[in-house]
Parts: sequence; structure tokens; C-alpha cells
Amino acid sequence: MTSARDARQAIVPELDARHRHLAAFVLFVAPNFLALALFSYWPLVRNVYLSFTYWDMIAPSPVWIGASNWIDVFTSKPFWRISGNTLTFTVVSVGVTMALALAAALLLNQKLLGRDLVRAVLFAPAILPGSAVALVWTFLLAPNYGFVSQLAAPLGLPSIRWLTDPAWAMPAVLLVVIWRRVGYDAVIFIAGLQGISKELYEAARVDGANAWQRFRHVTLPGLAPVSFFLLVTAILASFQSFDVIRVMTSGGPVIATTTLIYQVYQEAFVAFNAGRAAVYATILFLLMLSLTAIQVRLVERRVTYE
Repeated sequence: MTSARDARQAIVPELDARHRHLAAFVLFVAPNFLALALFSYWPLVRNVYLSFTYWDMIAPSPVWIGASNWIDVFTSKPFWRISGNTLTFTVVSVGVTMALALAAALLLNQKLLGRDLVRAVLFAPAILPGSAVALVWTFLLAPNYGFVSQLAAPLGLPSIRWLTDPAWAMPAVLLVVIWRRVGYDAVIFIAGLQGISKELYEAARVDGANAWQRFRHVTLPGLAPVSFFLLVTAILASFQSFDVIRVMTSGGPVIATTTLIYQVYQEAFVAFNAGRAAVYATILFLLMLSLTAIQVRLVERRVTYE
């Protein structure tokens, strides 16, 4: 009896300590959880509900119409064109940006005169507002008086209508988006390069590895965590890129630069159809979630963290 009583007395303080730890955990987590539930999870659930309704955002409440919005969206020709624009925009902007950023990082990681100044100039567009950058480039690409046209005229090159020609509008937008982000990615790549041990390069040289072999077997594996981070964030940012498109082309001409995120704006605040806007928003969310899950599952397995 005495031993059983002593055992119970020994367990009670341990249970009390666990309860205190649990109470402290709940106390610290609850505010964040409530904020996420209120500002992230509930809007997501509400958006899915709205996709099955018709609401012009003026009527007191939405009207349930079932899957009509989904059927209308998936059977419309603009949806597939917009999806193709989104895919093109994402693949080109992410791929070209990371390639240029890596090349710039490799160059600016060398001991060059004025290296720090070049780094600062390259990074500067990343901290500028996207709408301001887009406005400046709109004037630069103007077909008659723009700086680009003024440079092309003495060379005998034709004046291109960058923002009003369906064939050139998307390249013009991509140019601005890439120019704005490449500096940020380059700085992150430089930080990754500086984290690679110099001893690995020395060992590779001793083994007779040339510059390409050192880049392939030392630099790229060493940059794997940084590359994975940039890949995920760049893809998510490209799907949400709105300000540059809004200022430069307003999704045109003839939806040549309309992406899924821009179509959400068009449906909600131009056509005043919150239901169809919710469909596009839900599709965009599911697409971003799927791509992120695929990257984490497949790409991260090949990433080695020190």
C-alpha cells in the first residue's frame, strides 16, 4: 500500500508539469491559430462556397446556383487561353530569372572592382513598388517617344508596339518581371555561394576537376537548398503577379497577358460576378497547392542540408 501511494504521489507532479506545459503551449499558439483561422482558413472556405453561388456584391446575400459557375468556366474558351498564359508566364519568368540570377551571382561572387556597387544596383528593383516599376517601363516601351524606340530608330529597326501587339505584350511584361526579380535571386544565390566550403573546391582542384566539373559537382549541390527555396517562392510569386500586368497591359490586348490572378480581378471588380471570380481563385489556390506539394515531395528529396 505504501509503495502504491508513493508511486501515485510521484506521478501527480509529473502530470501537473505536463498540464502546465500544455497550458503554456495553448496560450502561445492560440492567438496565431485564431489569426490564421480568421484571416486565412475562413476566407478560403467562404471562397469555395461563393464559387457555387451568384453574387454581384451588391445584393444582400449570394444566391445558390450549384455548379453552374464551374461548368461555365471550364467550357469557356478564355479559360484555356488564360491557363496557357499563366503557364507560359510562370515557366518563362521563373526559369529565365533563376538562370540569369545564378550567372550574375557567379560573376559578382568574384573579387571585382565595384562589386558591391553592382550588387546594390542589381538588387534595387526588388525593393521598388511593382506598380511604379511598371509605370516607368510603360513609358520606356512607348512605340513613338519611348526610350527603347529612340534607341532602335538610328539602327533602322522598326518601332514595336510592345504593349498593344498581342505577339509582344507578354514578352514585354515578362521582361519587366524578370528585370525586377533577378537581383533578389542573385543576392540569395551569392549568400549560398559564400556558404559553400572553400575546402571542397580545393579538394576538387587537387583531384584534377576543371571549372565545369567543379561547378557541376560542388557548386550546384551546394546551392541545392537555396535553389529549392527560390524555386518555390518564385513560382508562388509568379502565380500572384498582378501589379505589373494591371499597369502595363490591363490583361490585354485580347487577353494576351491575362493570367488566373488577373482574371479573378476582372470577374470580381469589373464584371461584378463574385461566383465566377471565386471559381478562378479556387483553381489558382489548388494549382499553387499542388505544385508546392509536388516540389516538396520530389525536389526536396534531392536537396542536401548541411
